[in-house]
Amino acid sequence: MQLVIKNLSKTYPGGVRALDNISMTIPTGMFGLLGPNGAGKSTLMRTLATLQNADSGSAMLGDLDLLHEKTKVREILGYLPQEFGVYPRTSATTLLTHLATLKGVGATSAQRKEIVYALLNRVNLFDVRNKSVATFSGGMRQRFGIAQALLGDPKLLIVDEPTAGLDPGERNRFYNLLSEVGESVVVILSTHIVEDVKELCTNMSIIHRGRLLFAGAPSQAEASLDGKIWSKSMSKDDLKRCQAEMDVISTKLIEGRPSVRVYSTQDPMNGFRSVEPNLEDMFFYQIKQNSRTGAAA
Repeated sequence: MQLVIKNLSKTYPGGVRALDNISMTIPTGMFGLLGPNGAGKSTLMRTLATLQNADSGSAMLGDLDLLHEKTKVREILGYLPQEFGVYPRTSATTLLTHLATLKGVGATSAQRKEIVYALLNRVNLFDVRNKSVATFSGGMRQRFGIAQALLGDPKLLIVDEPTAGLDPGERNRFYNLLSEVGESVVVILSTHIVEDVKELCTNMSIIHRGRLLFAGAPSQAEASLDGKIWSKSMSKDDLKRCQAEMDVISTKLIEGRPSVRVYSTQDPMNGFRSVEPNLEDMFFYQIKQNSRTGAAA
């Protein structure tokens, strides 16, 4: 099964065009939606999750119309928003059982209990099942969020900025869990963290200012910049001149000195060396190009 989005657009009051004629095909597996804050990712996620309406366009999961058959969509949807609240002093078991009841999961209380325990075990929270979710760490809360999103065996799972604020160990555990889930359902991972997409996703897209800038595999994104990324360490004064004269993709400090990566189809000389492009290069390159196009318009 695949999700086919065609010409999806959304403009908010005040003229902010959050989605600008977005079209993409998302197959079964992990799909990364990469973009900076304010790119339109959450608008797209909320639209697909039936939480708001699009102005125009379509989104079909197989034969199911996500924009117009909202009740049916919610029956097969799992959604982990960027932030979600929990009831104070409520245990993980009680809260997940309550959510399962609201979603109509399990014909009897015994069946619901079995499903809830299985999910808590799957996300490695079974040992703390009787503790209040409000006392959980950030990583534990996100794992509980995945457990509630998996209620009812969803065919479409939408995860919005799931690893923000997690420490490296929690992020790795979260990666492993999402990868396991993504083997059999359509999972859309919305993030501004390039590493999330690089490590998890077989397919991806980059959006900025509501526009689709790239769609394909992360390896294709990197390969498109082969021989076009150059790097050099320089002083801060030289950096200013470089930014004025060259197409600087990104800069970072290494041992207190700026390390610059530039885009050029030819050797820029002056001590620059050719480097292997990475997904971050593609991300910054596309964002910069789209910013120029928007400014020119």
